[in-house]
Amino acid sequence: MRARSIAAATATALALVGARDLVQKKHALLRNFPVVGHARYLLETIGPELRQYIVTSNDEERPFSRDQRTWIYASAKGENNYFGFGTDNDVEHVQGHAYVKQRTFAGPLPDVHDPMSPLPSAKVLGGPRGRAKAFRPASVVNISAMSFGSLSGAAITALNKGAALAGTMQNTGEGGLSPYHRNGGDLILQLGTAYFGCRNEDGSFNIDKLKGVVAGAPVKAIEIKLSQGAKPGLGGLLPGAKVTPEIAEIRGIPLGEDCSSPSRHTAFSDVDSMLDFVELLATETGLPVGIKSAVGEMSFWQELATLMARGDRGVDFVTVDGGEGGTGAAPLIFADSVSLPFRLGFSRVYGTFAELGLTDDLTFIASGKLGLPENAVVAFALGADMINVAREAMLSIGCIQSQKCHTDKCPTGVATQNPRLARGLDPTSKATRAAVYLRTLRKELMKVSAAVGVAHPALITADDIEILNGDYDARTLSGVYGYKDGWGELGPHLADEITALLTTQPKPASGQKPVA
Repeated sequence: MRARSIAAATATALALVGARDLVQKKHALLRNFPVVGHARYLLETIGPELRQYIVTSNDEERPFSRDQRTWIYASAKGENNYFGFGTDNDVEHVQGHAYVKQRTFAGPLPDVHDPMSPLPSAKVLGGPRGRAKAFRPASVVNISAMSFGSLSGAAITALNKGAALAGTMQNTGEGGLSPYHRNGGDLILQLGTAYFGCRNEDGSFNIDKLKGVVAGAPVKAIEIKLSQGAKPGLGGLLPGAKVTPEIAEIRGIPLGEDCSSPSRHTAFSDVDSMLDFVELLATETGLPVGIKSAVGEMSFWQELATLMARGDRGVDFVTVDGGEGGTGAAPLIFADSVSLPFRLGFSRVYGTFAELGLTDDLTFIASGKLGLPENAVVAFALGADMINVAREAMLSIGCIQSQKCHTDKCPTGVATQNPRLARGLDPTSKATRAAVYLRTLRKELMKVSAAVGVAHPALITADDIEILNGDYDARTLSGVYGYKDGWGELGPHLADEITALLTTQPKPASGQKPVA
């Protein structure tokens, strides 16, 4: 009798827990996997103790280590994201670790403790080429290209609402501008090789459809995607079974039919015609226009810089993606071995433009695992003006790095089109987490900048960071990547402008004393 009572009480308790899990909106994993999902949180809680003996260290897991994920999760929740007892890094022996050199004294600095403090770009996007709708981006941290189709509608909604709350922009990805992108956040419209949403029936580009898309949404710039780090030079195939009525309408493709994306663009065939295409888009829309590409052979970049040096045509921004960047799905060899890692690729591209004195004339956007402060600081020191974050933003809204993006079985509803799984992700609560993460990353960048003695991360130079080779050798970032004097730095007028913008204090009202 006693055993029956215990069993009944246990069953009742589990039923209550399951019912609560199904109706709560805080944890997507528990909504999709009631009761059993708690095992994940239990294992996470005792993980550090277990790892000391039988599993991995805090820094061994990839693509993102446990320390890195913990920092993102804590930051997104507005919890304590500090770490105690000292670094887990083997600073005496590990090669390649970057260290920032702090300064003892500094000039005027902004308030680094205000989480709502703005951190705008040091450059006006489209300004040097006189675009009609040139603007200064309000945030140096923005959400990278992730398409609806790769991510669920709930995830796109959460990210867009989060972008609006944090004052950042969201890149639509090449899958087209969906209804989920229309939740208040400013957008960068990406055009891939298939021109989804802006194409004719035969897949060719349609300028009138592009203008219609731009006119009906808060699009601030256009990005032409040439390639991405995780699968450069590779077209894609969307099977007909996945071409739902919703996706068919958004992408402008036939319902239920296989849709292949070419590996290269059909609207242009070389650098010269690409620049004509860039100028066409800019003229017809008034928007800044740029390109996104991974870095392979350098002749493309050399020709682009040479043609831009003439001054009559040019891109407004360049997004350089590292080979370590993420994707929903890619062949292993492309993810592992095609295109250069970010630091090597970006430094080569930047140097190509620097040789011709063009670096102040365009905005450099960096992407590829840069949503962590240490990686982002190195990107700024190499010459980046802004950074885009993708997987880190996914982690902020519930991703647990299950690495099932390519299976349509993402357990937290982020990277799936399965309605049952996507249901677990509540866009409203996750939007707040995305926004808090983005703000926290900006605040961390401001803190590091202040430690270096400058007002903005773009003012950190390649000489302010050293790459350690164990405990016996270190070289500056400029030395490692062959930077010449002044490379990676803003021109004096840009440096003075952004410093003044961030450090000018508002004048006190009449009769009030200045705050000490």
